[in-house]
Amino acid sequence: MSHPKTDYARSGDLHIAYQVVGDGPIDVVYVPGFVSNVEMWWQDPLAKRFFERISSFARLILFDKRGSGLSDRPGHPATLEERMDDVRAVMDAAGSQRAALFGMSEGGPMCLLFAATYPERAVSIVLAGSFASFPHAFIDDIEVHAATIRESWGRAGIFLSLAGPSLAGDTQALEFWSRFERYAASPGAAEALLRMNVQVDAAHVLGSVKVPTLVIHRSGDQIVPVELGRVVAENVPNAELVELPGDDHFPWVGDMHPVLDRMQHFLVGSRPQVETDRVLATVLFTDIVGSTERAVELGDQRWRELLTRHNSLVRSEIERFRGREIHNPGDGFLATFDGPARAIHCAQAVRNGVLPLGLEVRAGLHTGECELMGDNVGGIAVHIGARVADAAAPGEVLVSSTVRDLVAGSGIHFEARGETTLKGVPDPWRLFRVAEAA
Repeated sequence: MSHPKTDYARSGDLHIAYQVVGDGPIDVVYVPGFVSNVEMWWQDPLAKRFFERISSFARLILFDKRGSGLSDRPGHPATLEERMDDVRAVMDAAGSQRAALFGMSEGGPMCLLFAATYPERAVSIVLAGSFASFPHAFIDDIEVHAATIRESWGRAGIFLSLAGPSLAGDTQALEFWSRFERYAASPGAAEALLRMNVQVDAAHVLGSVKVPTLVIHRSGDQIVPVELGRVVAENVPNAELVELPGDDHFPWVGDMHPVLDRMQHFLVGSRPQVETDRVLATVLFTDIVGSTERAVELGDQRWRELLTRHNSLVRSEIERFRGREIHNPGDGFLATFDGPARAIHCAQAVRNGVLPLGLEVRAGLHTGECELMGDNVGGIAVHIGARVADAAAPGEVLVSSTVRDLVAGSGIHFEARGETTLKGVPDPWRLFRVAEAA
């Protein structure tokens, strides 16, 4: 099989490298782990054989995430939200309306978030050696791992020695993976990706994943302990867990055939239809501070004129940040977003934009599973978002801990507000104020 052609999809201002291989009955998007290079995969006999097998029963779509391989470097490690944008851009460019998502290692949390947010575009999920949040032991040793990258990246095949220990004595394989590391990322880029990855946490969305999910994990995985795969399988509704023997993290190292056999049976066998009346979304509530007093002060006509200008500004910002207006009850708004960072930026833009009007707003955000009810949304996530907004001080953008965790690496900074009891919501919630940029 000759090497497939590499094309580029536009995701915002960036170019994302991708390839399409095979023409099976189902599209499979491979979401890579730490680093990748779509052209180098085909120079490794094991990875080549692995991907060729998938392309024999599916239309396989490979891509390099931003900051790695042949894709553009954005200047900062990509957040989960940005990675979702890249997957949608690649799917659109490849003409794929719906696809199964195959997440390797740290690609798994992005697959889970994508499927919960866009269930109409995700047929199913397969995870290999993956997790919802990064292993604590690895996080504790982050400085050791970062130093190893700085000292040895691209020279000793450290990537393979960790992810494919059964090949540790294979000189030829180590030489290839040293070269692969150099083609996938520079030492500085690899370290930045590592530091971003340890912040990834998709544990909050597991219960919102409604598509069929297969979790494949080797019992002796040296990088991601099998216990973390079990956590995903236990918390994603109706997920199937397959534990296989072996110590290798890469699914194409060691005995790849059980992995591929399980994948093929899962992906091209019968699959239940997915109801898409519930999706993961970030809800934003805004409210004008002291609106009643201002209305009395200005009088009905002047207040209506001011309110019209306020509403126009808020709607413009919601549109700019790709949100969806749900309600405009009096002097506030409810909007939903497919990414929490965009929702936060919208809230900040609204807060700052109304100041020249002599108005002040408070805003509250939460990410959770929302029930679609025609043009409306409902569910506990909406209720929590409203209560977070109620707790916000004038001029404050307040978010739940779920939102804070999902925007790790975005450059957005937070100040802890401590635990708060939200009316009608069980258990205390940790809330965070969005800090002003320095």
